[in-house]
Amino acid sequence: MNKHKLPLYPFAAIVGQDTMKRGLLLNVINPRLSGILIRGEKGTAKSTAVRALAELLPDIAVVEGCAYSCDPDNVPSYCPACRQRHEAGEVLRPARRSMRVVNLPVSATEDRVVGTLDIEQAIKSGEKKFEPGVLAEANRGILYVDEVNLLDDHIVDVLLDAAAMGVNTVEREGVSYSHPAQFILVGTMNPEEGELRPQLLDRFGLCVTIAGIYEVGQRVEVIKRRAAFEENAAAFAAVWQGEQTRLKEQIAAAQKLLPAVQADDGILYKIAGTAIEVGVDGHRADLVMLKAAKALAAWYGCEQVRPEHVEEVVELALLHRMRRKPFQEVGAEQRKLAQIIKGTSL
Repeated sequence: MNKHKLPLYPFAAIVGQDTMKRGLLLNVINPRLSGILIRGEKGTAKSTAVRALAELLPDIAVVEGCAYSCDPDNVPSYCPACRQRHEAGEVLRPARRSMRVVNLPVSATEDRVVGTLDIEQAIKSGEKKFEPGVLAEANRGILYVDEVNLLDDHIVDVLLDAAAMGVNTVEREGVSYSHPAQFILVGTMNPEEGELRPQLLDRFGLCVTIAGIYEVGQRVEVIKRRAAFEENAAAFAAVWQGEQTRLKEQIAAAQKLLPAVQADDGILYKIAGTAIEVGVDGHRADLVMLKAAKALAAWYGCEQVRPEHVEEVVELALLHRMRRKPFQEVGAEQRKLAQIIKGTSL
């Protein structure tokens, strides 16, 4: 733990909210899940969980002085500047730093998000001068967007495109510049303040809707833990260090195992059948379910996806893609999904 930094509330100490925590962990195991949207009322540990997540991730190796945090051992993923230095025969010095959580303010403009190109210099000298934006800063880290539903739709589109492709491309007046933008996208929102358009909602790989805890014992535990943390953050973090270490080791093991995880045709038929039964549009949901089920299998230390792994990720992958009918009772989607899961069990 960095002695010069105040301890964050430990991820392991968050009471309840298991579905939210699982969705975050799955995105850490497989960052190609295209992020997660956490919907819930204020005061439900959304921001706490996101900021605490980075503490579970190992330090990363970066090229010293690189604005994009390029991996010194992954030459094909170099940004244009690092690639040019490498091709010129320069030895790029490595450095290590902790995983970064980059916050995107609601007021951010497109230029602040994607970066800016100096068109005048490009035309005069032929050199592309690029001022990196938030997407550059977030490369190989976590991009956290609180109140994502209040962002301009176009900005959300840009974020989701970059999260899906792993590349940010800026084009101005026929001049273009691309750089790596591989990050874990986490959006949080309070539905009372407005919803995202269905087209944007569908682009988030996973989504979870959370609420306050209404079991008395758990609420008391929330009070006790938060009070202890605020009284002495360092001491509270020390109490949870063992559980934090266990989570770190399980994440690292899952990341290592993930490439070996397989899914047979029976699992693929289960995934496709569930998506058809739910009535979601397109095929994105099927692919997300497969990726999430593989990540969950890796989390449990399994090299083969099992039916129960699919069933455990169905709500995360499908609930936000279900079309809600006018005047439909709140919670009807969850009940329908539960019935479908039981009916499609292998």
